[in-house]
Amino acid sequence: MASIERIDTGERASKIVKHNGVVYLSGQVGEGSTVTEQTQECLSRVDALLNKAGSSREHLLQVTIWLADMADFAELNAVWNNWVPTGHAPARACGEAKLARAELKVEIIVTAAYD
Repeated sequence: MASIERIDTGERASKIVKHNGVVYLSGQVGEGSTVTEQTQECLSRVDALLNKAGSSREHLLQVTIWLADMADFAELNAVWNNWVPTGHAPARACGEAKLARAELKVEIIVTAAYD
């Protein structure tokens, strides 16, 4: 059986879990007052975690995005479309959800491949 590697593990969750060529990131949020600011910071955190896991945005497999308000979909996509490398778009879902704190507008959950 392939081993499971957990990185930055706390009481409740690991920021990164690696298993059998796949890296799973915990949901990422960002600071800021707008969807643009929060999404930019969130994706910066995703980049850092992917790098720490030995992966990159070119290896994205699946992404789930939660918005506090679907009215922010276009604003999210403006940031997202500039971040995703051409030809490397993952399978993606986006929905509306009540997030952990009232000021949060977006949360992004990433699954990617690694070597």
